[in-house]
Amino acid sequence: MDQFPFRKYLLDKPEAWEDFPFGKDVSVYKIDKKMFALSSSSDGIANLNLKCDPDQAFILRDIFESVVPGYHMNKRHWNTIYLDGSIPRGEIERMIDHSYELVVKAFTRKRRLSLELAHGVDNLYCK
Repeated sequence: MDQFPFRKYLLDKPEAWEDFPFGKDVSVYKIDKKMFALSSSSDGIANLNLKCDPDQAFILRDIFESVVPGYHMNKRHWNTIYLDGSIPRGEIERMIDHSYELVVKAFTRKRRLSLELAHGVDNLYCK
């Protein structure tokens, strides 16, 4: 799925990697073995599933029509974003950063500290 517009941004996150456990048309972005994003396409429109704080998830769904409860995910903790051009790129990047940060913060203290030492706090957490 090289045409996916946010692939490079997702893979530029420290230690992020791409996996295809659901087939070649569904990209799963992980740090260690934990997923922080999933991308696919439906009816020619790319979409992105991102982890999200539950309160923020509901707010984003109210603000943007293109943000809906996570498709095939825990709808309390995941949003699906339809990349139809209605959401500014900066906002989507902020949502990606938030998803990545939630996964990193869930790691053990030892693992978080090793990531912080290797990559710097500013590269791991939202500003």
